[in-house]
Order: sequence, then structure tokens, then C-alpha cells
Amino acid sequence: MQWDVVIGLEIHVQLATKTKIFSGSSTAYGAEPNTQASAVDLAMPGTLPVPNEQAFRYAVMFGLAVNAEIARRSVFERKNYFYPDLPKGYQTTQLERPIVGPGHVDIELADGSQKRVRIHHAHLEEDAGKSLHEDFHGMTGIDLNRAGTPLIEVVTEPDMRSSEEAVAFARKLHGLVTSLGICDGNMSEGSLRFDVNVSVRPKGQEALGTRTETKNLNSFRFMEQAIHQEVERQIDILEDGGTILQETRLYNGDTNVSRSMRSKEEANDYRYFPCPDLLPVDIDEAFIEDARSRLPELPDARKQRFMEQYGLNDYDAALLSNEAKLSAFFEDTVRHGKDAKLAANWIQGEFSARLNAEDKQVAESPISTEQLGGLVIRIADQTISSAGAKKVFEALWSGEAGSADEVIEAKGLKQVSDTGELEKLVDQVLAEMPEQIAQYQEADEKKRKKLMGGFMGPLMKASKGQGNPKLFNEILQRKLGG
Repeated sequence: MQWDVVIGLEIHVQLATKTKIFSGSSTAYGAEPNTQASAVDLAMPGTLPVPNEQAFRYAVMFGLAVNAEIARRSVFERKNYFYPDLPKGYQTTQLERPIVGPGHVDIELADGSQKRVRIHHAHLEEDAGKSLHEDFHGMTGIDLNRAGTPLIEVVTEPDMRSSEEAVAFARKLHGLVTSLGICDGNMSEGSLRFDVNVSVRPKGQEALGTRTETKNLNSFRFMEQAIHQEVERQIDILEDGGTILQETRLYNGDTNVSRSMRSKEEANDYRYFPCPDLLPVDIDEAFIEDARSRLPELPDARKQRFMEQYGLNDYDAALLSNEAKLSAFFEDTVRHGKDAKLAANWIQGEFSARLNAEDKQVAESPISTEQLGGLVIRIADQTISSAGAKKVFEALWSGEAGSADEVIEAKGLKQVSDTGELEKLVDQVLAEMPEQIAQYQEADEKKRKKLMGGFMGPLMKASKGQGNPKLFNEILQRKLGG
């Protein structure tokens, strides 16, 4: 039997406010446990919440960016459940009247096609604290620094049909909120967390299957793996004649293992009711227009500009425009290095590969835009070869001080482009390769291209890797009669 996969996402976006949503406590990451939890966050008797205006502004900015309806009146409710990291015994959130209504995000897939993913709504809420298990043998430690941190929870319609589409949407949303400046997007610190709802149904069936929710995925790779695994699990159960239980699941990316956490709750299980401590929030047109005026250049507009301004193709522009910090790094590298296409190639290639391998953010790069721009200039003017450029990049990444020019000089990596000197080397190498010369001269044009590499290897060795490959090729063709 063939199956259709149906995926919807719930995304917790931690807002980049300096203080919490209902108190003046700091939201800074990394403080000692329980040093950023005020009486309000601890739910001490007699305390009252005071809404953070900036959280509302950020929520409205997000709504405008996803072409959503903005509610002129939104209401906070209490979501009641009991867990050690929730000192109030309830979470202040929005249910019936969220601040952001229906909207949409358009994503681009690997085959170049586009798809629209509908946003059902996005609501403001406070985050819970954090349960810590590693340092407490047989016990659980509670850190309430995160309790009360402002979130918007973005809820999509079940519009995605594969892990590829889900990851494409997640990446697009990440680029959107970081470009807006409303979230730092640091997934390893929990600034962006994804809950994935997955169900399967026989092809052609309209009714949705029973769904499961896999919670708190904090990387795109883990999301992709968790979806693949859950789809296979559900299909295996159904094909064996079983039924899918509606439940919440956890996925461990390190072990690639998922497990059941609890049966899935419904809204009435949480006994939602309007929060008596918070009045409905009315937003006027002036507030919305002020938020609109603060919208920066968003990824889609930036992609179009990169294509027009820098002559990048659709693929390169899409990759470089989605993340605000990477976009800024690229543009500053071009400012120093002039050649946009070459800068794009190095940033998408060597630079991004090293960031990923070392799990670093763009802001943590050991190489500055000025250093990378200087390297781009020396590649473009053929001062160094591609092999030499990689050695310079490695030196700069490893923390060697100075500019690309200083590293090139110190390591003797300058490419030899003196035609007279190169011609002597070609004569010396060819004198020792009479059989290869005869084979080349007897070959047809197609085969000659392959045989040319047999000469280039010895030439680069003779020049200690510093000969200009383009000039070597020209001299070879002239001397071999190519």
C-alpha cells in the first residue's frame, strides 16, 4: 500500500527582549541557575504580571512578515498543568484570541518548485523553567531562569508532505525571525524549538490519520531524522494491522531513538480559562504601523537584490540571503574582496563547511570579512592557486595573525606567473616524458583533454605547487601542438 505523509509544525520562537514577558527579570542566556527569577517568575503570593510592550511589537512584526491578520484585541488564558519547572501550576498563554491570525510562508524546494505553507496562528506565551538531570544522581534540579521568557508559538496547518518540505519551512522561518531581529535563532540554546506533528494515510484518502507529536527538536538534521523515523514507525504499525496512538513522543538525536512520552492531551485537559490578572490587550493602527516601519529587509527581498546587485544565480542568492548574519558576512566580504561570485563560492563552500563541522555560528568565525575579502582578491588576481588559497584559509581559521597577504608572504605561497620561468619548467618536464608526448599528439581532441592532466601533475610538483595552472596549460598546449 502507498501512503501519504501529513506534517504540521508548532514552533516556539524565543523573543529577543531584554526582560521577561511579565516581569523585569533578565532573559540573558548562561547565568547561574535561579539567578534571573524574580518573585513574579517564582509565582510568589501577591505578585501581578505586567505585560512587556516589546514582546507585543515583535509578535506584530512577525505577523506582518508572514502576511497574517493582526488581532486588534488579544486575550491571555491560563493553561493548567503541574510540572516541577512550572511554579505557578499554569502557563500564561493565548488560545481563543491569539495576537496573530492566519498567514502564510512560501518555501522553495530542491527541484526549484515553490509551495505555500499556511500559518494557522501565532500566539504569545511565557516559557517554562528547565529540569536538569545530569548533575543530580537520582534527582532532578530545577532552573527557573527561563521561566517567563517571552515566546511566540507559531502553529502551521498540516500542509507539508515530506521531511524535505518541513525542513525547508523550518529554515525559512529561522531566516525570517533572525532577519526581523526578534529572535537570535540559536537552536542549541533553545531559542528556536520545533514540535513536529506527523500522520500517515492511504494515498487518495481525504481524512487525516491519527497524529503523533514529537517535541523539542532543536536542529534541522534532528527534525529530518525524527520525521523519517516516525513515518516508518507508523507505516509499519498500520501495515501489520495495528493502530496509531495519539501521543507525545521524544526523539534523541544523539542515539537516533524516539520513545513515547505520554498520551496526547486535548485542550480541555488543560482547563483553559481567561487569566484574571491580565486585561485583554487592544492594539491600535498606530502601533501596527509603527511595527511595520521597523521591518527590515526580509529574505525574499534580499534574495532578489543579491541576484540583481551581485549577479548571483537563484541558488546562490537563496542560500546566502536566508540568514541575516550570513548575508551581512557575505556583503562585507564583497566590500573587501570585490568579486561577489568568488566570495559566494568560498562562503558557501569552505567557510560554511568549517562552521558546520565545528558547530559554530557566523558571529564566532575566526576569520573576519576583511581577511576573507583579502583572500578573494588574491585568488581573483591569480597571486595564489586554489591549493594555496586553502592553505591560507586554514592558517587564518587556525588563528594565525595578519591579513591574507601577510600569510601568503610568510608561507611563500605566491603563485609563479613569470612565463619565462614557467616555460623553462615545462621544457624540463617534457624532456622526461617522450612517450606521453607521442601518445598525446596521436590522440583525438576528447582524449587529449584527459591526457593533459598527466602533464600538469609533474609540472605542479616541479614548481612546488606555485606554478600558475592557467599559464602552464597555455604553454603546454602551444608546445604540444594542442
